[in-house]
Amino acid sequence: MRDMASELGLRERKKEQTRQHLAETARRLFLERGFDAVTIAEVAAEADVSVGTVFNYFPTKEDLFYSGMEVFEEELIDAVRERPAGESALAAFRRVVLDGIPRLARDETAEVIAAAARVVGSSRSLQARERELVAHYTEQLAALIASETRRPADDVEAASVAAALMGAQRALVAYVHASVLAGVRGQRLASGTRSQAKRAFARLEQGLAGYAVRQ
Repeated sequence: MRDMASELGLRERKKEQTRQHLAETARRLFLERGFDAVTIAEVAAEADVSVGTVFNYFPTKEDLFYSGMEVFEEELIDAVRERPAGESALAAFRRVVLDGIPRLARDETAEVIAAAARVVGSSRSLQARERELVAHYTEQLAALIASETRRPADDVEAASVAAALMGAQRALVAYVHASVLAGVRGQRLASGTRSQAKRAFARLEQGLAGYAVRQ
């Protein structure tokens, strides 16, 4: 049994390594040449795998670009789902957002963000996929909050709270993109983003501090 578990663990690690390799290869090509100029076949050739292997891990080319975004959005949902007793959904969500801000102080992080923002800005298909992803994770968050507050899955209050939380996070992403494209870097970028985040979440806290508190 132990050998079988070890083999399964190794297999999963190899799959994750392949997934990361494909995503990193694709993003590098997209940043170098633009999203629309790169084909799945070129990504496969660069990563030394078959086209079928790429599609096994990523159903669409857009998913290759947004794999990192999906990981972060899932972290937000997981933080709300796994928050400790006494913590509200807002507090758990805010904690993950604020914890990620110090990375913005690194110049190399800002350069990657700026390049990615330019790629997205020049591709309507990426913009459309981003809207789909935001809607998907907002619906997931709404369903989680509705379940925890013992409301129906289509509860408007839960949906409104989820939209407010995700809206704040996406507004913050837009702020960061605009800042790096304007040349803001280093501690100035991190400090400005933290200030904006705290102000936004403080406004939401006025109505949500006592809502969806984990029992």
